[in-house]
Amino acid sequence: MHGRDSELADLHRLATGRDGGLVVLCGTGGLGKTTLAAEAAQQAEKKGRAVFWVRWQDDPTRLAHDLIRIAQELGLAESRLHDAQNGRAALVDVVWEHLAAVGEWVIVLDNVDTPRNLGPGSELPGSYRGWVRPEGTGLLLVTTRDSAQETWGPRARLVPLDPLFADAAGAVLRDTAPDAGTPEEAAALGGRLGGLPLALDTAGRYLANPTSRYRTFTAYQHALDTEFGDLLGAEHPQGADPEVARRAVRHTFDLSLTQLHTDGYTLAHPTLFLLALLAPAPVPRTLLTPALLTDATGQSATAAELDAALAALHQYNLISTPTAPPNGTSDGQALTVGQVVLHPLVHEVIGLTSPPGTDRVACHTALDTHLTRTVHDTTSAGRAGWPTAHLLVPHLPALLHRTPPTDFTNTRNVLNSLANTLRDAGAAAGQHLLRQCVLDADTHHLGPDQPDTLTSRSNLAIALHALGRHQEAADLHQQTLADRERVLGPDHPGTLTSRSNLASALHALGRHQEAADLHQQTLADRERVLGHDHPGTFTSRGNLARALLALGRHQEAADLHQQTLADRERVLGHDHPGTLTSRNNLASALRALGRHQEALALHQQTLTVAERVLGSDHPNTLASRNNLASALRALGRHQEALALHQQILTVCERVLGSDHPNTLASRNNLASALRALGRHQEALALHQQILTVSERVLGSDHPGTLTSRNNLAGALGSLGRYQEAADLHQRTLTGRERVLGSDHPGTLTSRNNLAGALGSLGRYQEAADLHQRTLTGRERVLGSDHPDTLASRNNLVHALNEAARRQRWRRPWRRTRSSPAR
Repeated sequence: MHGRDSELADLHRLATGRDGGLVVLCGTGGLGKTTLAAEAAQQAEKKGRAVFWVRWQDDPTRLAHDLIRIAQELGLAESRLHDAQNGRAALVDVVWEHLAAVGEWVIVLDNVDTPRNLGPGSELPGSYRGWVRPEGTGLLLVTTRDSAQETWGPRARLVPLDPLFADAAGAVLRDTAPDAGTPEEAAALGGRLGGLPLALDTAGRYLANPTSRYRTFTAYQHALDTEFGDLLGAEHPQGADPEVARRAVRHTFDLSLTQLHTDGYTLAHPTLFLLALLAPAPVPRTLLTPALLTDATGQSATAAELDAALAALHQYNLISTPTAPPNGTSDGQALTVGQVVLHPLVHEVIGLTSPPGTDRVACHTALDTHLTRTVHDTTSAGRAGWPTAHLLVPHLPALLHRTPPTDFTNTRNVLNSLANTLRDAGAAAGQHLLRQCVLDADTHHLGPDQPDTLTSRSNLAIALHALGRHQEAADLHQQTLADRERVLGPDHPGTLTSRSNLASALHALGRHQEAADLHQQTLADRERVLGHDHPGTFTSRGNLARALLALGRHQEAADLHQQTLADRERVLGHDHPGTLTSRNNLASALRALGRHQEALALHQQTLTVAERVLGSDHPNTLASRNNLASALRALGRHQEALALHQQILTVCERVLGSDHPNTLASRNNLASALRALGRHQEALALHQQILTVSERVLGSDHPGTLTSRNNLAGALGSLGRYQEAADLHQRTLTGRERVLGSDHPGTLTSRNNLAGALGSLGRYQEAADLHQRTLTGRERVLGSDHPDTLASRNNLVHALNEAARRQRWRRPWRRTRSSPAR
């Protein structure tokens, strides 16, 4: 039983032990409940247990007959049956008294899709007064789609089954079709089928058939994109035995929907169909309203009816309500609002056919109207709408694609509005998806040079920058700047924005002098065109100060940040996000000047306001918290800094995802804090993890990956593994020279670090030569008085002194012989 080892072990223990009771295997159709129950029963039989199999046929009388027969086989006395027949005892009590007394049996009650009919009367089986009871040491094993604890009662042990993971799903496929491809290809198809055992069995049997059109896992997976309905969406086989029909993937879900409709949940199928018309992603509960169902079906729907339909769909495992984000995703904020999710295969199967009386076009029209309305409500809610904004993202591209040309601008603005909210929320991935869709649509509808298209291209580049894809952002900003200069002119506000954005991208790539020159030009133009107090001018002034700080011109940077902060406080207010940015930047400049206590106080003030204004999980708040931790480290308060970096990393992993560039940076800062406390082995493990993820996510030559490689080399050096450190510093230096250039500050740092590693190996002359090259480069790029230049000069003197001392040690010793007296 691939992927069911844990559940099977639990069932084996219960079936062969003394606990027994009522166990309910539950889950949506096609999860392999019957197969698992059969395997458990077979194992119990091998251990000497008496095993009985009962198929529920929606008939309590038939069930009573089967259980009486089982009790008789287990030794129920005829006299007790006569007592029941003569009214001296209840028949069900007689049967269960005996079953509870004898033990060492397993009864499987399979496919109880209508548990309300088990009785007695209209009672749920969880009353334990009918034919389903948790009595004795025998095991009553029920398979059902109903996963509600209240259905089965407090003494029932529910075992919900989930879809199989990709590897286990691939193993199931290879068991049936061993010649259809590699384990990796099987796992890929298993993932595409959502790990649903029934679908895996259907696909495996198809691939194993020598007359099938598709004979490999890969070919079958590709065919699903165009022939899903033929391969897995077959209708109910007319005239077939119900037990045969239920093994059809499509029909297994129809069974549940039919039962729900019979039970009075008439909105269940239309609701599920609407969900299937959306993207295969979580759907915010706020989108699912009675008005949506009314518009889609043409029939009046109430809130109570919709609530009941959703509860019933959840009870039958056709929808789920996540309580944790998928591994490696950034949906932590989204989980603060209600949401529903369809299994991927349920999503595809249910979307094949409209429910009776429902029109697909009308459903799409209703969805588009209510999606637009929900986006408006979400973006109008400010920070309170951020979690819902995360959930809406995957459902909007289709809205844009369905929009007729006459309504294109309005729909495009809906996507831009949500993208702006995601930008404010720091949700870079969602913002990037929407910006790319809008740019593609603008280019198609309006042309590449239309001002709105240029704005969309600029917005996409900003989203790339937020994702840490700085080279792509710089290239796109460069293209947009050239086009805006040509189309709008050099002084147009949009052109000035592009110039500023390009400079920021260059700064992120470490090209600080180019960035400073471009920021200086943009600041002068904005002061002339927009005025000294325009927010864009404030942005340019702050950006120029940041570039100056990176160039080591710390006092100039601090003065400019101080001026920008005063202007923003006066014009925008003390709590404006731009003001917070200026306050943070000034604190960083003060740290660079060695004024650590002032910087700490300013960072603390900034963090307090950011938590109140932006929220504790906002990326800007996380940046403020990180800066506060860095200020604590600068003051030698390493333990406090470590605790803060750990807190930041936890939030980053939850909000941004494990692989986000900001998360990697946070993990790096935690490692640096560990090194400062002398916990070098822990730091080394963390730096190794960061490098592995950076190489996979960013690529081997990305500046962030090069930084990770440099930091790992530093951690190796801290542990005295100098040769490994030197080799890694050499590799990093080579990469930075190729990617960033010989004079980039990062390249100069790598050259300095390699020299230090060589010095630790006693290779002082080589170290001195490298320090000399580093000093020359830093004097040329950073200036003679930059702190890094001064450090290089000191390193060179030390290396030369050590080289000279080593040379004196190696000079041959000669014995002086006295001349004889004459």
